[in-house]
Amino acid sequence: MKDIKVLIASDSFKGSASSMEVANALEKGILKVNNKIDFIKYSVADGGEGTLETIIEQTGGKYVELEVLGPLDKKVMARYGVVGEKVFIEMAQSSGLGLISNQERNPLITHTFGVGELINHALNKGFKDIYVGLGGSATNDGGMGMAKALGVKFLDVNSKELDLGAINLDKLFDIDISNINPRIKDASFTILSDVTNPLCGLNGASHIFAPQKGADTKMVIQLDALLKKYKTLVEALYEKDYSSLAGSGAAGGLGFGLLAFCSGRIVSGIDAVINLIELEKNMKYIDLVITGEGNMDNQSIQGKAPIGIAKLAKKYKKPVIAVVGGRSDDLRAIYENGVDLVIDIVNKPMSLDFAMENSIKLIELAGESAIRAYYLGK
Repeated sequence: MKDIKVLIASDSFKGSASSMEVANALEKGILKVNNKIDFIKYSVADGGEGTLETIIEQTGGKYVELEVLGPLDKKVMARYGVVGEKVFIEMAQSSGLGLISNQERNPLITHTFGVGELINHALNKGFKDIYVGLGGSATNDGGMGMAKALGVKFLDVNSKELDLGAINLDKLFDIDISNINPRIKDASFTILSDVTNPLCGLNGASHIFAPQKGADTKMVIQLDALLKKYKTLVEALYEKDYSSLAGSGAAGGLGFGLLAFCSGRIVSGIDAVINLIELEKNMKYIDLVITGEGNMDNQSIQGKAPIGIAKLAKKYKKPVIAVVGGRSDDLRAIYENGVDLVIDIVNKPMSLDFAMENSIKLIELAGESAIRAYYLGK
């Protein structure tokens, strides 16, 4: 068999294996077929959970840890990353679903105050180049909590400051930004997102993402109405339409809040991560790219890691195999966007729990299948 160089860059399999654990399992499976293959392995993420770890792992940055208010008013330990003069904040660290139990999920009362505390800490340390990864949120407050932590006052008709949580936006009458952290105006905010949803409407934050955060149909309609009222006042204040921008609905509308209150700009999370970890510099020297994610369907083309990797690989005419935890029946859009073969790790009838508990071994077996498929075409 011909000795080749393989680049592995897979997203994590949420709840089962981290990005690097996936890469190591794939390598182990491939080596069963040819133990002379060279590997270049990257930990990657697309702006959601795992982005902070990915960037720090690949760049040799450092963590800063502090106590902040979690999504349900309980103190949590959260961290952000520092790479040179850049700061990387992952909203899930302070306001993520992983911080609350399934029974506690309620996007009417969860909030993003902790995200604002992380931003404040970085700003007050003198950092001016701030990246915020969106994804894995437990919230649907439009970034109201984040803004409140930064000094913005949300007032009712009697000029009383509102409590945290989207449910209180029903009483919103005025917004006072006179005490917002003054360091914001000298800072640059880059928002990393893997979705393009607007803030409101049937394709917005509430209708698309709130159900996974604990919202029933009635609550979804309520949340959307609350965000519409909120965005009307915010956009009147800044005389600019932010809510229709792609990605403004990410992380329960935190994208919208960062756009408005921090003058942020939203970019593709995976494209930014690829650039930050300098993945492209090795792409031209490899023979095969293996990527993957926990579940692949045609929505993956909206900004998920495997498609970003595949598009870069195709720039250099490299074959791409995606190893996935699950897949939809129709993957035409995936194959049209740079992936040549999708291999599902579920190789026999099994429960979801079994697949998750045995994901490392299953990924290893899929790695063996992937390299055999590559050699089949040679």
